Amino acid sequence: MLTVNEISDLLGSDAKSLLEHQSKTIGKEQLHLPGEGFVDRTFGSSDRSPQVLKSLHSLYHNTGRLKGTGYLSILPVDQGIEHSGAASFAPNPIYFDPENIVKLAVEAGCNAVASTFDVLASCSRKYAHKIPFIVKLNHNELLTYPNTFDQISFGSVERAWELGATAVGATIYFGSDQSSRQIQEVAEAFERAHELGMATILWCYLRNSDFKKNGVDYHTSADLTGQANHIGVTIGADIIKQKLATNNGGYKAVNFGKTHDKVYSELTSDHPVDLCRYQLANCYMGRRGLINSGGASGGESDLADAVKTAVINKRAGGSGLILGRKAFQKSMDAGVKIINSVQDVYLEKNIDIA
Repeated sequence: MLTVNEISDLLGSDAKSLLEHQSKTIGKEQLHLPGEGFVDRTFGSSDRSPQVLKSLHSLYHNTGRLKGTGYLSILPVDQGIEHSGAASFAPNPIYFDPENIVKLAVEAGCNAVASTFDVLASCSRKYAHKIPFIVKLNHNELLTYPNTFDQISFGSVERAWELGATAVGATIYFGSDQSSRQIQEVAEAFERAHELGMATILWCYLRNSDFKKNGVDYHTSADLTGQANHIGVTIGADIIKQKLATNNGGYKAVNFGKTHDKVYSELTSDHPVDLCRYQLANCYMGRRGLINSGGASGGESDLADAVKTAVINKRAGGSGLILGRKAFQKSMDAGVKIINSVQDVYLEKNIDIA
């Protein structure tokens, strides 16, 4: 297990800023923070059925190295559709075999594994009772030419339930031409999933070329992603998966919609922990978990980058990390190591909430 000193070494010149920062924006006492009994504390008074609570408890408290902590470590492998099988699995062809995807999640002590319908269906009788399955319902299919950049359904909620899923996941491209349809489809799918007793996770992404202004990409601005999160929890997402905020001021730069000056003067700062905290605030102040994505593989920097993202998410009050390509595009041993290192951040008691 990584020590806090080893984590500090991986953070390099950012260590002091990330590990010692104390937030003066939204106070931690206002947040619903991960920890023992997180599901009971945050969902116990909601309309979620006993079966949904059971599924949420299975995700948060029953499986993997982080079980019982209120934190999540999830392996997501839907890139065979989203990016193509070749782009995703050629670096390590063993993952063309779906069982190896599930094996990686089990070996790494993940809380759950998220993937496509038949990746999980192909080995569901062997593994669905050993590690929670999260079935991704829709995908951006890029074999159609020209590419359309749209999330389309790949199967039914009922089939996800039949193959033993604990939860379903879906993506919405907020800001895209098709976002209104996607919002309606996902809201209906999440309602049905809850009826069947499954938890729901929303890949809450922005997609619009106009979100890039004067050479700055605002697809990961805290204000825009925060509003996407707020819509996501409103349509029934139990957990939000969001890219880590890298800047702010998207509303002002794009010059549309409504915001408030206090978002920029009081509720956020330029510090990455504070930007992430604003994302969390839009998840009902943490009543719904915020997990940040690990991002694309960058080669030699993957371990340090993953640990940095985990530190920011944890200190902001988030619920964990969902890390895929940085792990499965390496050997299984190396993939297990990087996932375990991320988990070590959440297990390290000396890394606290800012």
